[in-house]
Amino acid sequence: MANPSASGPKLCNPAVVGLAGFGLTTLVLQLHNLGLVGLGPVIWLGLIFGGLAQMIAGLQEMKTGNNFGYCAFTSYGAFWIALCLMLLAGNYGLFKASGTDVGWFLVAWTLFTVILWIGALRIHGAMATTFTLLLIGFVLLDLAHFGFPALTAPAAYVLIACALGAWYMMARILINEIYGYEMLPAGQAWIRASAAKPVACEMPMNGSNIAGQRG
Repeated sequence: MANPSASGPKLCNPAVVGLAGFGLTTLVLQLHNLGLVGLGPVIWLGLIFGGLAQMIAGLQEMKTGNNFGYCAFTSYGAFWIALCLMLLAGNYGLFKASGTDVGWFLVAWTLFTVILWIGALRIHGAMATTFTLLLIGFVLLDLAHFGFPALTAPAAYVLIACALGAWYMMARILINEIYGYEMLPAGQAWIRASAAKPVACEMPMNGSNIAGQRG
């Protein structure tokens, strides 16, 4: 389905793979946390789809000049690979991580997510909603690892909603492109543009190369 133009053939949007991998792996992990799925599918999805495929999507975002997508997909791809390798290594007695160790691992990722959450508020409503749910889910998991295990189930439900939010953005890119108009809206950004002079290297937040906004 190439669309040749004066500037060359049309390039695919790597966000569709990044969002798909992030959403699917997050969903399956939360089904595991609810006791519905074993750990095996989580490990393999985390290594291959949520990890490797999402990281490749992030590296492809670099070519589009999209710093947000580049950072988010590459980083969360690395998150899944690190988490799965940590669980695998622990199973074989290599560099075993305690529940507290995993808790601090999650706290570090929570702090990282705060930075992306601030950026997501300026992109569009679907992105802001998804990252808000992700941040809440991380906070609940942090608390679950530090003395409040009953919060694991609420965290799972919040993160399932987050996964569906990622899939909505994926579906938006695919379906809007196929049908040729905005069938699935993104919603208004929660923080609107200011009158301040933009930084020279700043990405235009309503531009066509924002993760989840294209399509």
